[in-house]
Amino acid sequence: MSDINGGSAYPNPNGSPIQPGTSFTGPLIAGNVLHSDGSGVPAALGGSNGLANAGYAVMAQAEVITQATNGTVAGLYTSGIVIPAQSKILRITLTVTTAWSGAATTMGVGAGAGTTAATALTTATGVQGSTAGPVSAAPSTTAQIANWDNVSNSTFQTTPTDIQIVVQSGNTGNGVGTLVVEYIPGINLAS
Repeated sequence: MSDINGGSAYPNPNGSPIQPGTSFTGPLIAGNVLHSDGSGVPAALGGSNGLANAGYAVMAQAEVITQATNGTVAGLYTSGIVIPAQSKILRITLTVTTAWSGAATTMGVGAGAGTTAATALTTATGVQGSTAGPVSAAPSTTAQIANWDNVSNSTFQTTPTDIQIVVQSGNTGNGVGTLVVEYIPGINLAS
């Protein structure tokens, strides 16, 4: 994904909203009781004292990908989707608008760096793009689950850094779709 340029004149670039946006430099934390007061009791309706009820806002990044761009970097398509270090991935979906074609209609979703980067988030054939419509990616190994739980965990990276999403199709072809990664940024919560 290229830089988001909100409020640009029409026609605006793909991925940039026509309206200006508001940006934050860290995770968006919302709630009316940010810190517990020690009472152990939830706050009353509209109250500001009691148990903390703040939570993280869910973020998403999206990019149009094509099967034909497979192979740009070491057999991988390097997207512009970059997930902040110590974030938790909630969902990865692909809305297939033109079905993947050729001998292999599957792809894997990984990261641009780290151990087992190409298969960091799904197996090499973890996402099926053979028909138009929405499909979901899912982790299938304990290492992939750990990478979804905290994208810069110690077994995946020796130093926590942001990860750039990569996609590897089985072969080139006609496929086109919109890849979306939903995540909680910087929550630093690994189980």
